[in-house]
Amino acid sequence: MSATPLPGTNPLKLQFPQSLAVYDDYAAAQKAVDFLADAKFPVEQLMIVGTDLKRVERITGRLTTGKVALGGLVSGVWLGLFVGLIFSIFTEEGVLAVIGSTAALGAVFGVVWALIGYAFTRGQRDFSSVTQVVATKYEVLVEHKSAAQARELLATLPGALPDPFA
Repeated sequence: MSATPLPGTNPLKLQFPQSLAVYDDYAAAQKAVDFLADAKFPVEQLMIVGTDLKRVERITGRLTTGKVALGGLVSGVWLGLFVGLIFSIFTEEGVLAVIGSTAALGAVFGVVWALIGYAFTRGQRDFSSVTQVVATKYEVLVEHKSAAQARELLATLPGALPDPFA
C-alpha cells in the first residue's frame, strides 16, 4: 500500500534528505529498505537513488545488406498491415485486397528506406546493438528527522552492513 502524496508536492523529493547508505547493486539497497519496512520504519521517508550512471551498449550482431533488407521488410510489412487495417474500416468490399496491397507496399517501402539508411552509414556502423543507462551505485536517502532511527535499525541488519561513506 503506497502513501498518496499531498497535492502540490513532488513524490520524488524528500525534506532535507541525508545519505543513509550506499550499495553496489539495487538488490542490496532494496533489501535494506525492505528490512526497515519490516521493522515498521516509515519507509515513505526513504528514497533509493541510482548514481554514477553509465551507458552500456551490448553488441547483438553484425549488420549485412541482407539483414538490413530483411529488417526493413519485416517492419514495412507490419506498417503496411496496420495501414491496411485502418483502410479496411472504411472499405466495404475487397478488405483482403486492401490489407494485402498495403502490406506489399509497406514491404517495398521498408526495404528501400532501410537500404538507403544503411548506405548512408558508409560502413561506419556495421553492427546492431542495444543500449541501456545503468547506475553503478545505489544510495538510500532518508529524511533528516528520521536519519538517526534509520541508522540504528539498519545497523542491526544481519550480514549487510553498509558503508555510509562509500
